[in-house]
Amino acid sequence: MRVVVLFGTEMGTAETAADSIADELSSAHEVSVCDMTDFDVDDLDVHDFYIVVCSTYGDGDLPTGAEPFSDALDRRPPQLTGLRFAVFGLGDTVYGDTFNRGSEIIAQKLIACGAAQVGEHGRHDASTEVRAEDMAREWAATLDIPALVSA
Repeated sequence: MRVVVLFGTEMGTAETAADSIADELSSAHEVSVCDMTDFDVDDLDVHDFYIVVCSTYGDGDLPTGAEPFSDALDRRPPQLTGLRFAVFGLGDTVYGDTFNRGSEIIAQKLIACGAAQVGEHGRHDASTEVRAEDMAREWAATLDIPALVSA
């Protein structure tokens, strides 16, 4: 199964986490990693499985790297019924209610277009000593992608 890892980042940490996820899944799946800045929402394909990796910027905002993708979902919402995706977010609990908000925003927009979020929403906390790429790899190892897609 083809897995597309889409990342939205401000400082590069989400890209590093996306690469770790791709490394973890590449032995069992065809995996590609794409920056949301360069990904056209018209290319979302219900036959692929998507993993969204998105950081949170400032006080609950999307990172600059996710804004073009988010704006395109707002301007011309695609019909995504049948599309399945999982989410790994990055944030910092010092921001309280907006912790990991960037990944939640993208997930909500995909769901509004008919897509279904599956699996546990991974949430990295920058206030811990756990590196984002390590947590992302461990989270990806828990995904049973064929089962998630057929659910």
